[in-house]
Amino acid sequence: MNRITSHPVANPPEYKERVEFLFDGQALSGYAGEAVSSALFANNIREFSRHSKDGAPQGIFCANGQCSQCTVLIDGVPKKSCITPLKAGMDIRTLKGLPKLPEMSAYELTAGNPELSCDILVVGGGPSGLAAAQELADRGFKVIIADDKDRLGGKLVLQTHKFFGSEEDCYAGTRGYDIATILTEKLKNNPNVRILTNSPVVGLYKDKKAGVYLDYKAYGLIDFQALVIAAGARERSLVFPGNDLPGVYGAGAFQTLVNRDFIKAAKRVFVIGSGNVGLISSYHALQAGIEVAGICEILPKVNGYKVHADKIVRMGVPIYLNTSVFCVEGEGKVERITIAQVDKDWRPILETARTFEVDTVLVATGLSPCDELYSQAIHFGFTAVKAGDAEEIAEASSAIFGGKIAALALAKMLGQNVSIDAAWLEKREVLKSRPGNIINRDPVVPGKEWQPVFFCTEEIPCNPCTTVCPTKSINLKPVRGSIMDLPYFTGSTCKGCTACVAACPGLAVSLIREIDAEWCEVQLPFEFSTDAYAPGARLPVLDQDGNFLEHAELLKKIYNKKYKTSVLTLKVSRTNAPRAIGIRVQPESATQSLAVPRFSYLPDNAIVCRCERITVKEIKEYITSHAVTDINQLKTIRVGMGACGSKTCSVLLPQIFRQCGIDPAQVTKGTQRPLVMEVSIGDIVHAVQEDRS
Repeated sequence: MNRITSHPVANPPEYKERVEFLFDGQALSGYAGEAVSSALFANNIREFSRHSKDGAPQGIFCANGQCSQCTVLIDGVPKKSCITPLKAGMDIRTLKGLPKLPEMSAYELTAGNPELSCDILVVGGGPSGLAAAQELADRGFKVIIADDKDRLGGKLVLQTHKFFGSEEDCYAGTRGYDIATILTEKLKNNPNVRILTNSPVVGLYKDKKAGVYLDYKAYGLIDFQALVIAAGARERSLVFPGNDLPGVYGAGAFQTLVNRDFIKAAKRVFVIGSGNVGLISSYHALQAGIEVAGICEILPKVNGYKVHADKIVRMGVPIYLNTSVFCVEGEGKVERITIAQVDKDWRPILETARTFEVDTVLVATGLSPCDELYSQAIHFGFTAVKAGDAEEIAEASSAIFGGKIAALALAKMLGQNVSIDAAWLEKREVLKSRPGNIINRDPVVPGKEWQPVFFCTEEIPCNPCTTVCPTKSINLKPVRGSIMDLPYFTGSTCKGCTACVAACPGLAVSLIREIDAEWCEVQLPFEFSTDAYAPGARLPVLDQDGNFLEHAELLKKIYNKKYKTSVLTLKVSRTNAPRAIGIRVQPESATQSLAVPRFSYLPDNAIVCRCERITVKEIKEYITSHAVTDINQLKTIRVGMGACGSKTCSVLLPQIFRQCGIDPAQVTKGTQRPLVMEVSIGDIVHAVQEDRS
């Protein structure tokens, strides 16, 4: 079983009931209530269906209910396995081709669908939705918050790392899943709030009603006066040969499997994209005991926070810049990836190709906002606002403020005398800032007393180290006049308490003091298991750039319960002590490529429309031969007509038009379907009557 039974910072869920089920006639077991897809992954099953067009194997991609790649037959009915809870006795089968739907039973029409009402409907229970709901409820509005997951928190639930930002304003230094719990508990205690989980809002109607799929069982209606759309974002796909193989999926899907469901979803991964999502996912993989062969980034610099990249590199993971995925190959599943450097026109340079044997490729090349319901609301003339990633892709810390600000804007639209604090607007802008300048720091000279060494050199919004220092000896150097400024030791005394070491989200603070003329004590943060390390052990110590320094003796290890971070005290040579900040956690063998690259490169065979399996070649030929200037014309060849409703391919089509010499700005956008998620007809006409009070 591919289960994560222990984790250095998070606690695996305690499932109450182990159940048996069938998969293609084979008796398997899982836990009642977990996603069917996770139960299959735990049993080493990665192929869920065979496509009707060519029999190609299909695997999971988003694990978020947005696409259809994980569809299987469950008791004869096609269902998305990532949003279907496992039950005892399920007969699950690989979906082969187009399914034959079961005979319709004698549905008895009910008097109507369940109806709820509120002043404001908040769509999405992530950080922005939670913050908006709290603010509006505190102002006296009756609020319903509806989310498609079994618990609130959105992507926070998947984040086991400590967050950046301001400790005072957005819980910086606290792990994402803990922030989700804090925000959720606040909301649960508010009498003006009603929470609907496992209940996606799937459409809006002209008479100010929203269609909601209650518990994925009954289609209900919600009367509302105004809307907050905080539905988050979905992962972007990427066009390359082999992008459709089982084992190629989004970094967010990987976090869902590993950090929410505690499934060891891979043995060895390669990550495409060096934004924060890609960097963080790599770190999460290492914590789960999964090897990371490398990260490639087509740009000449890392796209995420430098502190994220630094800690990944010093764990033993290389980052290849000016490099893109060339192709992914394997017999019905991912077996290898080939990367190559690119020229000034972003074309691959064949002689630089290198191939890695991996079983999983994570796509972390950006997100697209889930804002379809907002567009629908504005079209109908409803009072509505967007918040969080549905408005602008940014960090969760910014989303919290974004939710508050959106709530105040909505309250003002509804007639309340509201003024938005200018400080809130300023803080939000700071929190969503791109990284600023790189600041070189003066080298630290060890002395007899403890002193901190800071390895954060890039301007990003972060201040936990300044707030946890008991002597107030760490302060931001006032350059920008915000939390974008870098921290410095400005006091005369350091108590050596290690609070700054444990609290730093970037693991970018150490403490040093001299032992004698040759040796120093160095205290380093460590977020991996220390069970195998006993005093006297010699550990490979690296510098900020991932360069090996020396094998250092472990003197002591302590565990900070508040920050769930170990602090290791090492004996390091005086020369290397000021540079020591990391310990390699995976062997160099994990990052080795094949001696000779192995690939076949067929870029026009890359899949664009995953649902209908339409290739680059098919789309280019149709655009050229039919002088296409309207994306709706591509529906003739089934582009955008699949189960996901064009959510995936729509963001890829502009580059295909560009390849055909057509400016995407001159192309008419495709018409989207009125419902953002499919609902069983049986559930619409035969509403399950339940007491949801």
